[in-house]
Amino acid sequence: MAKKPKDSKTAPAGTAQGAAAKQPGRLKQFGMVAKIVHQHSPKSIPIALGVMVAVLAVAILVAVLTGSWLYPLVLGIPLALLAGLITFSQSAQRVQYKLLDGQLGAGLAILQSLRGNWTVDAGVNANRNMDVVHRAVGPPGVVLVGEGDPNRLKSLIAAERKRVMRVAYDTPIYDMTVGNGEGQVKVAELRKRILKLPPSMNKPQLSELRYRLKALPPAMQAPRGPIPKGVKMPKMPRPRPR
Repeated sequence: MAKKPKDSKTAPAGTAQGAAAKQPGRLKQFGMVAKIVHQHSPKSIPIALGVMVAVLAVAILVAVLTGSWLYPLVLGIPLALLAGLITFSQSAQRVQYKLLDGQLGAGLAILQSLRGNWTVDAGVNANRNMDVVHRAVGPPGVVLVGEGDPNRLKSLIAAERKRVMRVAYDTPIYDMTVGNGEGQVKVAELRKRILKLPPSMNKPQLSELRYRLKALPPAMQAPRGPIPKGVKMPKMPRPRPR
């Protein structure tokens, strides 16, 4: 007969604590990010450190000229750290875009990084060739982002636009294709391009639009081509006699 644990109530808590212990701390995460950034952009960290030193030098110069060391250093040290972190984060973002460029799902990763009143639905339309369309809803309206072959994406985006127009009415609908070709939007520019779109909807309008979009049936494409041999078609149920 199997033995029951002495205290089953504490088991989930212990499991959660173990999972939390396995997660790296913030300093370790920062070190991992710094290592990746240094591998792909060796000058990024020295530039960030140079910015910190420059801001701190300005604070020290102000202290020397004014004869007061307290306020310049109290303000200068945090500003120097902040300037260095901002410079490093910008470098890390550029490295991230570089690593995502050309990868399937890069557009979705950029959409999911949007902050504020944005919601993202991944893979609202796709085909068997791995071409996919994502949908983002935010203050500018509806943004359709396609990933894959640009020629095949035209029909997918057009089909999704028609689906959205059934419930979006006068809502602006934008479409973009991720890539490095002519007429496409590069991964590094996708976020800026979306955030530059003019706002046209408030929060109540967005909530209503999202509610209507949820009512849309999923977009599914029937596979083309002949039916494989040996596959039997399902029979329709016979009507019961009254």
